[in-house]
Amino acid sequence: MIEEVSDNGELLALILRSDFSKEGIHFFTPKEFSQQLGYMKRPEGYFVQPHIHNHVARDVSLTQEVLFIKSGLVKMNIYTKEKNFLIEKILNKGDCVLLASGGHSFEMLEESEIIEVKTGPHVGDSDKTRFEID
Repeated sequence: MIEEVSDNGELLALILRSDFSKEGIHFFTPKEFSQQLGYMKRPEGYFVQPHIHNHVARDVSLTQEVLFIKSGLVKMNIYTKEKNFLIEKILNKGDCVLLASGGHSFEMLEESEIIEVKTGPHVGDSDKTRFEID
């Protein structure tokens, strides 16, 4: 299953649940996103031809990240760009989420392992604005 969280037509988060399954290759993100989230299911013996990725200049101004929940249970809160709470989602082992815009916070409901992939290069704390919640 795929869940989209949007605010005023803007995609904030895309959750790919662990039970999603579909033959072939599928990308869920718009072509202009700096992070592309896709899914691939291929039969035994399927061959991906060897290839090299070319150097292509890209203009990236917003960090987007993808989180893979390796183990545990995580509560994720999604906030609008104006820092207003929008929705709570529970992420389970095997779930994957692309955080496209807006804000987010996480609470580990169980000991959890999370793999994070995000836009680089890393620029430290200047990459984010932390805010308080009521």
